[in-house]
Amino acid sequence: MAQELSIIKIGGNIIENRTELVAFLRLFASLKDPKILVHGGGKLATQLATKLGIESKLVGGRRITDAQTLEVITMVYAGLTNKNIVAELQANGCDAIGLSGVDGNAIQAHKRPVKDIDYGFAGDVDGVNSPLVSTLLERGLTPVFCAMTHDGKGQLLNTNADTIASELAIGLSGIYSTTLFYCFEKKGVLMDINKEDSVITHIDSKKYQQLLNDDIIAEGMLPKLTNCFHALKKNVGKVCIGHPSMLTTKDEIFTTITL
Repeated sequence: MAQELSIIKIGGNIIENRTELVAFLRLFASLKDPKILVHGGGKLATQLATKLGIESKLVGGRRITDAQTLEVITMVYAGLTNKNIVAELQANGCDAIGLSGVDGNAIQAHKRPVKDIDYGFAGDVDGVNSPLVSTLLERGLTPVFCAMTHDGKGQLLNTNADTIASELAIGLSGIYSTTLFYCFEKKGVLMDINKEDSVITHIDSKKYQQLLNDDIIAEGMLPKLTNCFHALKKNVGKVCIGHPSMLTTKDEIFTTITL
């Protein structure tokens, strides 16, 4: 039986709130099975861009990445955010290594083709260097991936962190029994965004279509759930969305995604 591997994506207000981030990283460091952490940092990037007089544009929960924005997100994602997380994990006894998709050719991508919307320097993932990531895990290292990839021709690309987590789970599913966790400040996918306890505990393909039709799921949750179903169709064992407490508390309420 394949060894279990958790791919955990952290986002939302947890990554911007220092106290919550430190608490999460302490919890993450305590997890015993092999694990990978994927992080965004969109709000911090938007804040820095605003200070620099650069307008941030998002469509359907995805960022339009022009040349100036690419410079900002590289500084925030691959620099400040990634290294702060790695330093905090080291302080908690977790031997982490900060990575982007560029490092070791870990994640290959291409610039998203222009269709209805020009997303600029946004990357769509082509593949994951599973042997490299597996080697790091076997050596007792915990990879921490930021939301950056490259096209193999010297061009950095901004890539949705939910997508990176999903593609890592897919890429490593041939070696490990992979579970994908999307962690943020809410308890799960909510029926009513204003009611914290209105968690939808189970979403399958039929339920998802119903929620879309009723406009329950929109904006940032759209790419997240698209990635969830994509991962399940590509042999990822399990996908969960909720508060980080779901990682350690068995009776915690959260959302489980199935086909």
